[in-house]
Amino acid sequence: MNKNFRGAGVALITPFKADLTIDFEGLGKIVDSQLENQIDYMVVLGTTAETSTLNAAEKQQIVDFVCKRADGKIPIIIGIGGNNTQAVIDTALSMDLSKADAILSVVPYFSKPTQEGIFQHYLAIAKVSPLPLILYNVPGRTGVNMSAETTLRLAHASDKIIATKEASGNISEITKILRDKPAGFTVLSGDDSLVVPMIAIGAEGVISVAANIVPKAIADLTHLALEGNFKAAAQLHLRMQKICEALFIDGNPGGAKAALHSAGIIENVLRLPLVPVNSATYEILATEMQLINR
Repeated sequence: MNKNFRGAGVALITPFKADLTIDFEGLGKIVDSQLENQIDYMVVLGTTAETSTLNAAEKQQIVDFVCKRADGKIPIIIGIGGNNTQAVIDTALSMDLSKADAILSVVPYFSKPTQEGIFQHYLAIAKVSPLPLILYNVPGRTGVNMSAETTLRLAHASDKIIATKEASGNISEITKILRDKPAGFTVLSGDDSLVVPMIAIGAEGVISVAANIVPKAIADLTHLALEGNFKAAAQLHLRMQKICEALFIDGNPGGAKAALHSAGIIENVLRLPLVPVNSATYEILATEMQLINR
């Protein structure tokens, strides 16, 4: 089941119009670009989607739109997370996820649970989740790190927990997970800059921000690494490094939206408290977009 999520995935942005309503035309263009450029699966309503600014109706509209647009061509993962375990469960059970393939759920943020609390949180979700569950460790955003030991404990505790998106940047901890994980449990990079190094030690792909703007490059890089062609993958990795770094100068998804705006695909609009990148960052991204797409 989890092998559906091997390869290059994208954490989709949510484009907005100037009046702050969802730009479904722009979203459709981005989804089509992923399908045309060999992206293997899509994540809807992740952090990159500004999900915390969307209401329940908008979230369902986006899920329905992306699933319809993808038309079963590639798997769809839905982001459902939070620091209220029961609320996460209620959302997972109340949303129409009939066309989706898995749930991606972030480590509870702000409240800083203990490792036991993190374990119990995910186990409670897994017990009732209608779909397979992918863990998401991103301590830079949540304020707490899920240890390798807790990840492994969860991977062994429930067949419903099929993978983890690791964005800790801690290669030592990621190595422990890869070494001791059960067969069939997938480790995915949550950092575009670490795709090749992580695949080299056993990871099976990435959930990428950069794929919003350069899906072919991310797909090619990931697939080359998975095929064992690390020389070619490394060359592409080095070529991509500057744009991957620039995407996060003024925060995510501001960088991705600026790059897509420079390409004439969407408007450069975010919902507060996020704001567009500054002019210097915009120029860096616009320049890098032109270089990458030559």
